[in-house]
Amino acid sequence: MSKSDVAIADTGPLTFNGFCEIRWHGRGGQGAITSANILADAAYRAGFKGVTSAPSFGAERRGAPVTASTRLSAEPLRIFSQVECPDVIVVLDESLLVTARATTGMKPRGRVIVNSKRAPDALPVPEDFIVAAADASGAAEELGLIIGGAPMVNTAMLGAVARATGLIGLDDLDEAIRNAFSAKAAAKNFQAAKLTYERTRM
Repeated sequence: MSKSDVAIADTGPLTFNGFCEIRWHGRGGQGAITSANILADAAYRAGFKGVTSAPSFGAERRGAPVTASTRLSAEPLRIFSQVECPDVIVVLDESLLVTARATTGMKPRGRVIVNSKRAPDALPVPEDFIVAAADASGAAEELGLIIGGAPMVNTAMLGAVARATGLIGLDDLDEAIRNAFSAKAAAKNFQAAKLTYERTRM
């Protein structure tokens, strides 16, 4: 299975032809690893036969940059390493575009999905990538998804991933979130994802 089997259109969803690698960039405490897992679950529910997610382990602490990986495939997968050359990156804190050089290793015409109030063309992303932006922090704040004084943006950003890639649908995401949280928490997290989905700009 070739790792270049994802054809990326400039404005529409990803055209999935067999294999897709996604890398998450966040800070300790933002839930990047949880989101990577939920995306894998949602993708399985959407019909992908191969799904894996893998955290990046190190001397992480709250607020320090962290990464996680999700792989989706039309066939069963046995790859659990970190994604080095992603088709898609998801950035939970836009400052990581610069401080963590989040787009390093990105495939040409790769898709960058960023939690930001700014317009996609105002973000510091190289011109050879396709950018989507959504104010996931604002959505989380509106719905009271606040932990330790900070908005929890990880599940909200799953809505942006659904909108910007088309790899999963909101129904798949709803089921995966319900599988990860209690009923009350799941309802609020899915609402944040849905709101972010609606506000995603490309």
